[in-house]
Amino acid sequence: MAAPTLPAGAVLQPRKGTGFRQFKSAFATVAIVGAFVAAAVPLVALVYYVAREGLKVFSWEFLTTDLPFSQRSVEGGIYPAIIGTLIITVGATLIAVPLGVMGGIYLNEYGARSRFAAIVRFLSEILTGVPSIVMGLFIYTFWVLPRGADGFSALAGSLALGALMLPVVIRTSEEMLKLVPHELREGSLALGSRKSRTIRTVVLPHAAPGIVSGSLLAVARAAGETAPLLFVIGATNLVNWDWLSGSNTALSVQIFGNAASPFVPAQERAFGAAVTLILIVFLATAIARIVTVVYTRRVSGAA
Repeated sequence: MAAPTLPAGAVLQPRKGTGFRQFKSAFATVAIVGAFVAAAVPLVALVYYVAREGLKVFSWEFLTTDLPFSQRSVEGGIYPAIIGTLIITVGATLIAVPLGVMGGIYLNEYGARSRFAAIVRFLSEILTGVPSIVMGLFIYTFWVLPRGADGFSALAGSLALGALMLPVVIRTSEEMLKLVPHELREGSLALGSRKSRTIRTVVLPHAAPGIVSGSLLAVARAAGETAPLLFVIGATNLVNWDWLSGSNTALSVQIFGNAASPFVPAQERAFGAAVTLILIVFLATAIARIVTVVYTRRVSGAA
């Protein structure tokens, strides 16, 4: 069927209301850009200020030297705090992320609308809003106190941070799994795959980027938490590689202690520790993104 043609000399007029729609579109664009700028300016200013103050003391020696015994000292670094942060955060990640992902898989793939799944979902939503200091007090009461002085350890810190991370990972994993089209599951099952294999080779690779993003948000939140660690890891100026026993320290604890100090060297160390913590979170995010891309491609190709 031939397309209709306009008579000679006819001019195509815009429909009534087109100008108003263009105005609304332009207004929405300006509002969105304005909101982005309003959110980006404080973030950029904060990062710039922390970097400017932290780079005054940031050096290789600062990263590899033990903590000073006095906050007045201009010597010393944050090496023990870096090691403690890595041990505690990695331990919390190994505890919370596998449990959280499996919890999300159960809620979306197996539990669905069962009563038990509804209870778990409700509790995870409540725990998401629990203050971090409450988690620290919980671990202090049920883990540290029964063991006395031996209860202070990096493991106790990992348990406290893992309790904070777990509900976030569960809710994120469930929501990301919901976004995977049901047609993919049905196609895999129609080809004879079992449900477990379908989840592992079809569902998880498609949901992996979102799950990793949610897990990274949980890790970033946990890495910067101070209140829970004040109760459960004790205090030390030396490196402690033992995850299971012995007092430890962390960058967030050092930032808190040094920032509250009236001495200038301590305040400078606080900014240096903040820069270090930002770099650690950035590197962890980049590595996790690369691993996710490689995993998704390999699993999708094998399927």
